[in-house]
Amino acid sequence: MARPQTDLDAGRARLVDLAIALIEERGSSAMTIAEISARAGMSPASLYRYFDSKEALIEAVAERWFQPKVDIMEEVVGSDLPPRRKMFEFFARRFALMKAEWETDPVAFSTHIEIGRENFELVRSYVDLGDHYLAEIIGEAMADGYFAGLSVDEALSLINQMVSVYANISAMEQVMHRLTTDKLARIIDAVFDGLSATDRGAKAVSGLRAA
Repeated sequence: MARPQTDLDAGRARLVDLAIALIEERGSSAMTIAEISARAGMSPASLYRYFDSKEALIEAVAERWFQPKVDIMEEVVGSDLPPRRKMFEFFARRFALMKAEWETDPVAFSTHIEIGRENFELVRSYVDLGDHYLAEIIGEAMADGYFAGLSVDEALSLINQMVSVYANISAMEQVMHRLTTDKLARIIDAVFDGLSATDRGAKAVSGLRAA
């Protein structure tokens, strides 16, 4: 059952709505206390009743944008899917959601990414949360015999690099038109079928050379 919304909650939600509308219309530079309070028809002092700083408002905007992605991660991690399918769903569902957002309004999507870059320390927790949940899936896969010889941290680093364009939102935006869930499924299969600490001959033993 949803928690009853207080007047303070409602006021915060309205200000987040206005902030999002403003930055999607005019870009991240428009996200100032003066601009948002003017749009809300209140003084900056009144706005500070709801958010004690601009950073707190940015965090609330980030929370609104990330929450559907967090919900997906929690649903997938809590499911009884096998690890291979769970890892695919973990990335694919969020990618599908973000691709739909991009297709609906690529400018707004880009603006949210810009705000994230400009305020990375305020959104870092969402990146860390994604790594935490992915590590849980990796642990389940290891229990089934995958990723032999690797630690969880090693596997996490390698997998993040292998699926970077499906997880790193800035990288995703640059090649969005080339990304599909079918391609992602093949990458995840390659991860599960081949990733281990075993040296199969690719690693040089005496330096790099052309041939």
